[in-house]
Amino acid sequence: MKLNISFPATVCEKLIEVDDERKLHTFYEKYMTTEDAAVALGEEWKGYVVQISGGSDKQGFPMKQGVLTHGRGCLLLCKEYSCYRPMRTRERKHKSVGGCIVDAVSVFSTW
Repeated sequence: MKLNISFPATVCEKLIEVDDERKLHTFYEKYMTTEDAAVALGEEWKGYVVQISGGSDKQGFPMKQGVLTHGRGCLLLCKEYSCYRPMRTRERKHKSVGGCIVDAVSVFSTW
């Protein structure tokens, strides 16, 4: 899983790839906007607290806040919602989005 860890105060961003499943297991079953200690990623992250803010699965479907599932769900989206940009006014469309719970299918997470 690739992790994009950013610190907005200093505009610093770091992309790391974690291959060890045991390190990531502590973040599974967590919701978006959940804060957790980053010590599970290694000793260099000791003392840091990370907040899960998004991500996508292996096929590229984005995680969406409010979809309380592990996998994907199909929603009727319009202009007011993220994950869809209509071409016409008042246009709505069914789109697949990922749930807001981190699991083993997630490939890329933003913290």
